[in-house]
Amino acid sequence: MSGINLHTGTAVPLDIANIDTDQIIPKQFLTGVTRSGYGKHLFHDWRYNDLHEQELNTDFNLNKTIYSNASILITRENFGCGSSREHAPWALLDFGLHVIIAPSFADIFYGNAINNNMLPINLEDAIIDTLMDIVCKEPSTPIQVNLTEKTVSILEHVFTFEIAEHHQYNLINGLDAIGQTLEFAEEIQKFEEKRPTWM
Repeated sequence: MSGINLHTGTAVPLDIANIDTDQIIPKQFLTGVTRSGYGKHLFHDWRYNDLHEQELNTDFNLNKTIYSNASILITRENFGCGSSREHAPWALLDFGLHVIIAPSFADIFYGNAINNNMLPINLEDAIIDTLMDIVCKEPSTPIQVNLTEKTVSILEHVFTFEIAEHHQYNLINGLDAIGQTLEFAEEIQKFEEKRPTWM
């Protein structure tokens, strides 16, 4: 995977708390064996007025033309709660969303997001209010995320966020759990060579 460090893009606001993984990607769509193809079904129950996804709900922000190129999602607390399905970050990424900004995330979703090279950013409610107010008034306003500096910049505002050092490292270097392990391939090989045969 390619890493994520500097990301600049526009944002789509989703002013809803406690969005669970069944809303992000409903269970009936968990039939694929690859990570692609889920974006069409992202937020199915909110994005479509029918079961067959033929009629868009034009009132839903992700369907509005003004947010059509957004790569950042701004939302409310406890995002990604519910089941542990990894398809949730797959669907968000397949739709084109690479950064999620919220006051808090469900723990399993947070880990799944990072393992799929998606950046979840925790910012307090008051900052979320500011971000939403700006992007609602002017959807084309760019937001720059700097993972090295741990900052989110928009207009004259610069907000800092916290992220564990190992998560920051993995995201910048595009490493999932397997990639992280393979960084120690040489040490693992040396260890294996030293082990007695009977072991």
